[in-house]
Amino acid sequence: MDGTILVADDDRTIRTVLTQALTRAGCKVHATGSMMTLLRWVEEGKGDLVITDVVMPDGNGIQALPQIRMVRPGLPVIVISAQNTIITAVQASEARAFDYLPKPFDLPDLMKRAARALEQRRAEGPEPAPVRRDGGDELPLIGRTPAMQAVYRIVAKVMNADIPVLITGASGTGKTALARTLHELSDRRAMPLTVIRPPDLAGADGPGRMLAQAANGTVLIEEVGDFDLDAQARIVWMLDRAPDLGVRPIATSQADLDALAESGALRRDLLYRMGGVTLALPALRDRSDDIPLLAEAFAARFSRDAGTSLRIGPEAMQVLRAHSWPGNVRQLEGTVKRLCMTAEAPELSAREVMAAIGASGAEQGAAPPRPGEAAQLSASIAQHLQRYFDLHGDGLPPPGLYDRVLRELEMPLLTIALEATGGNQVKCAELLGINRNTLRKKITDLDLRVTRRRKLM
Repeated sequence: MDGTILVADDDRTIRTVLTQALTRAGCKVHATGSMMTLLRWVEEGKGDLVITDVVMPDGNGIQALPQIRMVRPGLPVIVISAQNTIITAVQASEARAFDYLPKPFDLPDLMKRAARALEQRRAEGPEPAPVRRDGGDELPLIGRTPAMQAVYRIVAKVMNADIPVLITGASGTGKTALARTLHELSDRRAMPLTVIRPPDLAGADGPGRMLAQAANGTVLIEEVGDFDLDAQARIVWMLDRAPDLGVRPIATSQADLDALAESGALRRDLLYRMGGVTLALPALRDRSDDIPLLAEAFAARFSRDAGTSLRIGPEAMQVLRAHSWPGNVRQLEGTVKRLCMTAEAPELSAREVMAAIGASGAEQGAAPPRPGEAAQLSASIAQHLQRYFDLHGDGLPPPGLYDRVLRELEMPLLTIALEATGGNQVKCAELLGINRNTLRKKITDLDLRVTRRRKLM
């Protein structure tokens, strides 16, 4: 065998056995016990084959398959799992794994399957360059939550389909990044991606000129709901002629297009023409488990640009996770960027994050409370909650709001109080005015990490 194989398994023995066997067979091997490390290697273009476990401490091998296909469509993946059920096998097949083996596996059999995967990989020819999602001003498409995995699965199905795609989501969720990724993954990747904004359609030749520029490629209509009725008529004209030039249209919108059509602000014939496939990007508050992945990616990028190395401490990460992020991924990106520029130490503290989030909230229109004034704090909380409700328009927030709000308040309160008291739980409970056993239970429930240290009071 000849090639580079990426092995991901949290069992050190399995990693060692596979590394030794594959190396003896003539392969180069990179082995890890982390799903995040595996995904980073894939995005960096490493490896000709992936062999991965399913259940990992920081991810799931089967759930990661759509994300791997988005970045490296031709990279074969062999799934191995101790969950020897028909469900696991079916899930691996549905996720388009190259092969699936239950544990304990027969090593010679696995070696034969790996050789077959590498042979098929070589027969398919050179692999296109991996899609980079962390450069420029684009938001990264990172996420292992079910909501983002659902998006990845749809993208994998429609990336080469000759049908319009509508990408919806609140401001800052990454709609344009997803549109560009769709183009870069498709067979049209070598052809133009033409972004259309209202001024581009001005003049009698505007629509025709844009179509000609995008011939055999993609037109991206950003925030289609913001175009006036005259521009919408020109878009309809374009969409009717797009198939003749091999152009696939993609549109983005943060507005409710059905409501705009109902009010007469959007042409219904335009709405119908864009109704091929809809990809709905979730708000960041609805995929909070992805916040650590995004925050670490931003911190790595901005630290690299600044020539430094910045870590996000566990308490700081808890504060980031607890925030509602009304500005979504874009707001998180801006906050982490400011933190990288102003960090006082190699590891961010919860206090620094709280200060940055306070500044970010002020930019979003919230008035930060003055310390010690309960009325101001109550008003600020009320303003924050009202903005949260307003973000849902005529709908309501997801169920479970009471517990979410209390958790969002408790987590930073306990984190900062513990830091202020040097991790001394007796002093912290006294400061908060609660029983020490109550504090211990809350620390456990909120999964807070407590570090004892001397504190100059």
